[in-house]
Amino acid sequence: MVAVEPEHYGGWPAVNLLDDTPGSGWACAEGKVGGNVIVFELPCLSTISVFEMDTGGIDTDGAGAKDVVVEVSASSATAGFQPVLRASLKDRADNQRFQAQAQVGGRFVRLTILDNHGSEEWTELMGFRGYGTHRPPEPLGSIDGTYDTDYSKFHLRAQGTALVGCYEYNEGVFEGSIEGRVMKLTWVEGESRGPAVFVFAPDGKSFRGFWWRDTDKGNAVSGAWNGTRVTSEVGGCPHWSGSVSGELRKDLAAGGRARLYGILFDTDKTTIRPESLPTLDEVVRMLGAEPEWRLTIEGHTDSTGAAAHNRTLSEQRATSVKAYLVSRGVATDRLATAGFGADKPVADNATELGRAQNRRVELVRL
Repeated sequence: MVAVEPEHYGGWPAVNLLDDTPGSGWACAEGKVGGNVIVFELPCLSTISVFEMDTGGIDTDGAGAKDVVVEVSASSATAGFQPVLRASLKDRADNQRFQAQAQVGGRFVRLTILDNHGSEEWTELMGFRGYGTHRPPEPLGSIDGTYDTDYSKFHLRAQGTALVGCYEYNEGVFEGSIEGRVMKLTWVEGESRGPAVFVFAPDGKSFRGFWWRDTDKGNAVSGAWNGTRVTSEVGGCPHWSGSVSGELRKDLAAGGRARLYGILFDTDKTTIRPESLPTLDEVVRMLGAEPEWRLTIEGHTDSTGAAAHNRTLSEQRATSVKAYLVSRGVATDRLATAGFGADKPVADNATELGRAQNRRVELVRL
């Protein structure tokens, strides 16, 4: 998340640097072309070994960021910074990749944009990414409850790593998953839908985030979405069933298909992570309420990796899900499996949020 940012032009805030979209970015306030400082806060202690930056989408000649300094701090957004990179960017080029010149662990990354390629009015940068390792975040504890947010009351229930809920704006509902302090959701309002990402504060009592519309592919974030918990009571909405099993049952009854997020596997493996088992127990509960139903368990991946490998992996993961459900008492002849790899995406694989939506299990009534 952006912790400190300089003045910016119009709809070009620093958060646009984080949206995986090279067509949107940050631009300085008119005339303030040098010495712009942006600080990003990470959700957990990380050591970044490679940085990438984009300038291909700038819209003014000479405005592309040129000389930059990157520093990292473990203590705060304002102190304790150590330099890890000094680099010069090419004009109008994406995916400019630089090895960190020092390995420093921290939770705050300070980017100083010293100058540009000659414009006296604007400095622009379109993307900023870091790759490395991170310490596993501390568990949050319960995040269930009702939150005051930018879009009215937000009712959130976590069942394992799966999240479901509703919000009191335009009959909105959402589903998704949580890893550490990061929630990735899909929101739905009637025929409109899109992804959202939220980061919880360390105490789990508030979050900050952003949302997009599916129809806005290639554009900047559609808006901020921040919330503060007002009660640990989940509450609800007239248009929401109140649980993972309830939403699955409703979707399968209405359309014969339901997406199941929150089933996490070890990287490139078929082992279901223990924190996901309560989510699968919700499937067991749903099947217990509908003893005549038979389902196909579909595995889907994002487009990372070879297509043939992804199809095999997704089939094996679907088989792992079936094996767990059978171990919990579901008759094996009620369940079939299929693996589609990345062949049936539901979102844009060019962005991390899109890839998170594509990594999923789907249940289909036979």
